[in-house]
Amino acid sequence: MPESLRIWRVYTGDDAQTHVEPLEVPLGEPRRGGAISELFAGGGVLFRRTGLDYDLEWHPAPRRQLVVTLSGRGEIETSDGTVLPLEPGTIVLVEDVDGIGHRSRAVGEEPRVSLFLPLDPGTRFA
Repeated sequence: MPESLRIWRVYTGDDAQTHVEPLEVPLGEPRRGGAISELFAGGGVLFRRTGLDYDLEWHPAPRRQLVVTLSGRGEIETSDGTVLPLEPGTIVLVEDVDGIGHRSRAVGEEPRVSLFLPLDPGTRFA
């Protein structure tokens, strides 16, 4: 049976609220080097370090992108009240580019380092 990798999707629903849901990214059959997903189209890579005082009020995502927490901790709060913990290794597909968006804040006692991977508009994960 093919493997998958769980990531989290933050999106604007038909109710104009922001929601979060788990998403399984299919991985191909294991081969030399392990199971790997298909190649997803995008452009560029951004790195960000946020301090312990990071607390960004409601905002939509600037673009459709994957956000990977490399170190430190944070959390995203969606307008439906869900709080998604961001631990090292957490991958979030951010798609709430319209509407109220989400809140982001630091948690813990060390700066959070994250990696942003912008995606092409037609990129799908299922």
